[in-house]
Amino acid sequence: MSTKTTKSWLQINCHCNKAFQEVISECMEDANALSITFQDAGDRPVLEPLPGETRLWDDLIISALFEAEDDLSALLLTLKNKQLKWQISDIQLEKFEDQDWERAWMDDFKPMQFGKKLWIYPSWNDLPDDDSIQIILDPGLAFGTGTHPTTALCLEWLDANPPKGLSVIDYGCGSGILAIAAVKLGADYLIATDIDPQALIATKDNMQKNQMPETAIACYFPQQMPAKSVDLLMANILSGPLVELAEIFAQLNKVGGTIVLSGILEQQTDNILDAYQAYYTNLQVTQKEDWIRVTGQRK
Repeated sequence: MSTKTTKSWLQINCHCNKAFQEVISECMEDANALSITFQDAGDRPVLEPLPGETRLWDDLIISALFEAEDDLSALLLTLKNKQLKWQISDIQLEKFEDQDWERAWMDDFKPMQFGKKLWIYPSWNDLPDDDSIQIILDPGLAFGTGTHPTTALCLEWLDANPPKGLSVIDYGCGSGILAIAAVKLGADYLIATDIDPQALIATKDNMQKNQMPETAIACYFPQQMPAKSVDLLMANILSGPLVELAEIFAQLNKVGGTIVLSGILEQQTDNILDAYQAYYTNLQVTQKEDWIRVTGQRK
């Protein structure tokens, strides 16, 4: 009879200031860390960075993973000796046993409902045989999968306002989740655009997962989009670019058309309203947790 050997691991968690993350990470690498990850030590979300940009929180937790047999005494001594200089507020060493990480990861993600009929399913889930609108999208992507309130706000709006027969732009498409949802909800013409080439690749990949024809969504970089105004423009991006793009969005939106904006923190509401009131009427604000969605009609 054979027995399965369970492997153990050691992990050092270091709560510090981002100014010293590089030197702390180098110490961990020199001690043969298998992996190093960064986590938010507070509650300040970092939205999708621009291509080539690495954005960190001011206060973060650096976690380094090691083999259980590694001698970490020298690394721990270095960190403790430099604790004050490197603004390290806490150092923790923990040991844990191996497990089926892939199975645990998959079990964490369940189907998500948005509004009355719109659902997102990971690819390993069986799809129900009903009249719901089903999107297949796996978690763990670099772009939105529906778990963040900003994406949820947009999906809930689409469920309540199906764009049947409408022309649509998903500006800053990321994973393509909003574009795919709009097509499944009846959009007639759909453009997905993003400044990141990986986003356009992700959108096309997710179209294939949802068994959509290549012509269902046209993918472009913003500067390559056809000069055509649409009935509905959706943009779930950062508030700064939203303010800067107000005039361009107005040009892309038909008179009487609708705009849906998200990626906006509550305290940024006035900046968005000020930027769009010259071009849009009936501006409406909807809040979910600390985030808002703004909708309006083109004048």
